[in-house]
Amino acid sequence: MPWRNTRVPYRILVSEVMLQQTSVDRVVTKYAAFIRAFPGFRALAEASVAEVLAAWKGLGYNRRALALREAARIVTETHHGRMPRTVEMLVELPGIGRATASAVLVYSFNTALPFIETNVRRVFIHFFFPRSRSVTDARLMPLVESTLDKDNPREWYYALMDYGAMLGKAGANANTRSARYRKQAAFEGSVRQLRGKILASILERGPVTRAQIAREREGADEHLDRALSQLVEEGFLRREGRRYSFR
Repeated sequence: MPWRNTRVPYRILVSEVMLQQTSVDRVVTKYAAFIRAFPGFRALAEASVAEVLAAWKGLGYNRRALALREAARIVTETHHGRMPRTVEMLVELPGIGRATASAVLVYSFNTALPFIETNVRRVFIHFFFPRSRSVTDARLMPLVESTLDKDNPREWYYALMDYGAMLGKAGANANTRSARYRKQAAFEGSVRQLRGKILASILERGPVTRAQIAREREGADEHLDRALSQLVEEGFLRREGRRYSFR
């Protein structure tokens, strides 16, 4: 995991956003190339949507890439290119919740902050709530706080992450007993899948019309207009006449 060999805040932020909804194995294959393409906040802030999505391709949930680019712009313009050093300031950036903000500060500055993410949650439910169901994060947080290694939180969380990953691979997925657990909706045939195909098509061939997209899909699709509207509203695409292109 190359992000464990750095304390550069920008690189830590990139890794944490990539890891939000994507497996470690997939992130490892994309992280180094992304950092080479955009080595710092300014480089990412000045990149085009198409450039960022091309580097992000394969990680899924493309709105994270757009949020990361916007966060880089804000850091560059508002914070003089320096990562904010409080949770309260970090959560003001797009796509950054309290857990991600805390993780960034822990891994960048070794700041002792409690936070809960997938693997941390799995460890604490497995260990402290072996027969409970619908375990809330509110019940877990006091335990996370009381066990936190305040002298070296960075290594402590790495250990928790590795333990949680091991439990997951061993089939002991205690997260199914979390109150936050939701079975993921099918990807095949979803609007999310269609959005990804539209973006991939424009990356490959440039601006396209709705009719061209429909032909590629062998006819009209009930989700097509919804997907296109979402991509325009969220800032991925612009519509000029009949053609859709990246902003």
